[in-house]
Amino acid sequence: MELLTAAQMRAIEKAAIDSGEVTGLELMERAGRGVVEAVFEWRPALAAAPGRVVVLCGPGNNGGDGFVVARLLKEKGWQVDVHLYADEAKLPPDAAENCRRWREMGEVLPFGNTASADLYIDALFGGGLSRPLPDDLHAARPPSEPERAARTMAVDAPSGLCLDRGAALGFVLSAGATCTFQRERLGHRLGYGPDACGTLFVKDIGLEDRFGPLALEEILAAPPVALASISVSLIAKAGAHKYAHGHALILSGGVGKGGAARLAARGALRIGAGLVTIGAPPAAIIENAAQLNAIMLQPIKNAEALAETLLDERINALALGPGLGVGATAAQMALAALASGKRAVVLDADALTSFIDAPDDLFAATRGKRAVLTPHGGEFARLFPDIAARLAAPAESGPAYSRVDAARAAAARAGCVVLLKGPDTVVAGPDGAASVISAHYERACPWLATAGAGDVLAGMIAGLLARRFEVKAAAETAAWLHQEAAGSFGPGLIAEDLPEELPKVFRSLGL
Repeated sequence: MELLTAAQMRAIEKAAIDSGEVTGLELMERAGRGVVEAVFEWRPALAAAPGRVVVLCGPGNNGGDGFVVARLLKEKGWQVDVHLYADEAKLPPDAAENCRRWREMGEVLPFGNTASADLYIDALFGGGLSRPLPDDLHAARPPSEPERAARTMAVDAPSGLCLDRGAALGFVLSAGATCTFQRERLGHRLGYGPDACGTLFVKDIGLEDRFGPLALEEILAAPPVALASISVSLIAKAGAHKYAHGHALILSGGVGKGGAARLAARGALRIGAGLVTIGAPPAAIIENAAQLNAIMLQPIKNAEALAETLLDERINALALGPGLGVGATAAQMALAALASGKRAVVLDADALTSFIDAPDDLFAATRGKRAVLTPHGGEFARLFPDIAARLAAPAESGPAYSRVDAARAAAARAGCVVLLKGPDTVVAGPDGAASVISAHYERACPWLATAGAGDVLAGMIAGLLARRFEVKAAAETAAWLHQEAAGSFGPGLIAEDLPEELPKVFRSLGL
């Protein structure tokens, strides 16, 4: 499913209206009906016992949606107070018409203090907001109070939220639930967006035919961003020799530093690599041998030894970084791995940090290669300081610079796939194609923030690369399964549990 920018969604709505297939008033009516449906799905008791609702309408079409919601709830027996934060004479035509229709049923109150209510509708500023909320909303923002926020349904987006970045434009009127239309926007999945939105509902307003590949190609100025899932058929393994499923090599640190590589190796093996070998310094071989059975061992001291090991062409994927150590040796081994023909390479943790003083050396080696960089936020800032600074800057106007923008810029600079880790993991290729693997809403798993989880992810990516997955697909699939395993296990998860949960996840997928 595509995640759209606010501008892309507006363009799709405009194209539908310009074609004559629907009017703006009809879209507004459908949106209002969708919000009411979402309210009763969110709080079923409200459908049986009409109460009091306060509808806060803004100066644009989002406010027009609010007038429709007010009218529909009034027809269902609700007591409805409508407060308008706008000059009624300056409302856009469709919103003005719905304001007129509401006035036939009730009055329009000036914006200010509101009565206590069972439900609040935030229809002030939706997905099109491009500037910080006006300061005077600080003094009269009832939905921002925690007990009222829990009873607030936002229309399209909580007011103040940039739907391109998931960042606050000044401040955000957080909601207990949000109803958006047709497709989610980036900000529903990125940054602060999921926390601000509460429970997210997506309602069909009859534009699905506008989302075919040709329509998207015509309307979207940038490649669409996917909300990633997986192809079960890609994961399934047919009966074949173990080497048909590839051989992954995981490089390890020295004595007492091998735990991270062992986690990565276990992830590679459980996700289906035919063989997995840990390459460790000679002094660490015995330590690793005492803790490994199905995973093989190879003494690899330095870059020269790695190059010799890679003479075995059956090794078709590598992962290095977890517990490898930071310094010249790690950097040299990374460069040797990238220079080893067409093998796929995952660079994580120490392998990335080793290039902090010479990131261009790394990018010269990754450009055009079958490589994946898997930084978390700190590692990303060390490798791409200018991009990270732009991402960290406060959102002063929309569309704001997002994690998708940052990952795309990094992938273009590095010339390879970049996986920017987080609860809103972004995978981007150098061609601009990007996806979001979101651990929010029904897939939230905060217990995944545990030591070693990233090492397992690096190994899972390497395992899929060994199985000859396309590079970006390997990163997306591994990240999705990583989250799925965490969600399946539940609270109390530690990194060792992730690989062992994968068989259960595969069974749940019918494999």
